[in-house]
Amino acid sequence: MLRPRNVRTRLTLWHLAILAAALLAYGASASAVLFFQLRNQLDHRAIEDLETIEGLLTFAPDGSVFLRSDYHDHPYPASEQDRLLEVWSGAGRLLYRNELLGTRALGGPPAANEGASSYSYRSVRLSGGMPVRFVSKRHLLDGRPTVIRVGFSEEPSWQRFWEMTIGLILGLPLALGLAGFGGYFLARKALSPIERMARRAHEIYAERLSARLDVENPNDELGQLAQAFNETLSRLEKSFEQLRRFTSDASHELRTPLTAIRTVGEVGLSHHGSSEHYREVIGSMLEESARLTRLVDSLLTISRADAGQIRLDRVPAAALPMVRDALGLLEVLAEERGQHVSVEGEETAYVYGDPIIVRQVVINLLDNAIKHSQMGGRIWLRVCRDSTGMAAIEVQDDGPGIPVEHREKVFDRFYRIDVARSRETGGVGLGLAIAKWGAEAHGGRLELHCPSDGGCLFRLLLPVAQASAPDSPILTGRSEILQESFSHGAGRLDV
Repeated sequence: MLRPRNVRTRLTLWHLAILAAALLAYGASASAVLFFQLRNQLDHRAIEDLETIEGLLTFAPDGSVFLRSDYHDHPYPASEQDRLLEVWSGAGRLLYRNELLGTRALGGPPAANEGASSYSYRSVRLSGGMPVRFVSKRHLLDGRPTVIRVGFSEEPSWQRFWEMTIGLILGLPLALGLAGFGGYFLARKALSPIERMARRAHEIYAERLSARLDVENPNDELGQLAQAFNETLSRLEKSFEQLRRFTSDASHELRTPLTAIRTVGEVGLSHHGSSEHYREVIGSMLEESARLTRLVDSLLTISRADAGQIRLDRVPAAALPMVRDALGLLEVLAEERGQHVSVEGEETAYVYGDPIIVRQVVINLLDNAIKHSQMGGRIWLRVCRDSTGMAAIEVQDDGPGIPVEHREKVFDRFYRIDVARSRETGGVGLGLAIAKWGAEAHGGRLELHCPSDGGCLFRLLLPVAQASAPDSPILTGRSEILQESFSHGAGRLDV
């Protein structure tokens, strides 16, 4: 089946088809209404004439029926010219038939119930083919039951019906032609913005994602479509930029330890030294290898998270034991720096999430706080309920804080404020990015607040769960890769 190639032609054809169907339905209904109105008028005329004739009929001495001579003084003499009249006895004997009928009959002897309770209406064709509409009624004439039939030809009604029908049929092509030209023009004008958007979209490719579609009217459907497309381009541009930056940063971070390993190895081979010297060389190489392992594990975790391959085993779990467990793993680092870490909160605060991931998010936040709090400083860990009804795990330090211009970017991957200092502490700028993913994967969020008097406050907000049966151990063997990735430090962000 042939199908038009462009949308405006299809719209025009559909418009014409619907319009043609509507006009045909309108024409048919209008013609039918006209015909039935003409028939009703004919019935009304026949009833009036029949009521007149009832007073003019009388029996002759021989038992026949005739119209009295004063008929022509009646107000309706003109109807005699086209009236068809029959009078039948109650026994079915023809008593009278006017000259216009002649030998033709209006349907034969009357039925037993014809015109008994009210007027009876029938349409018949005479022997010559004339369509006739007649009305019947039973009447007592001089005490004798009779059936009076008065009819009129329907040819004028059918003539007017066909005149109107033919006029509508002849006018239909003209109406459809005008509607087709108008519909095609309107469809072309309405779809012209889409054509311009299509041409503009063809000019957008990977190197020109900053280009946008023109929005002529943001309030109509096409304007909303263009805005939605532009928003999609913005997200794609941002994703491409993040991918480029991620690839560049990952390549740089991978190259640094590899270069260090190669350099240390080359220097060690170029000098003949004692076993102590070689032990130092191998130790340096192992240190860079460990850093490289942590980076690869972090990249693997982020890659699997972006691909949706990390399955969350969500259970109700007490938040405070997870915080204490995280502190137990990092307490040695805090003691080395002479820092005091305090834990406080509600024992009844339960979160609905994966205990392994939630604990490792807290580890990343706590490790970040330890590294950036001053020597001998303080760190606070709190578990409470947020005003929105979510469970909140807060990690606050008394470090130097984060400048305003960097606060929006601290959760970006590989973002570090002081690159040199971060290298010294072993960070690669992925810790807070992983922590943010862990919060959002649970339907929560990770917030950063920097008080005016210094320090940073990270608030991990998670869905609340009702206290249930005793918790299963936080650490399980269900996901060795994920556990290994997080427990190595996961490249925590140093800011």
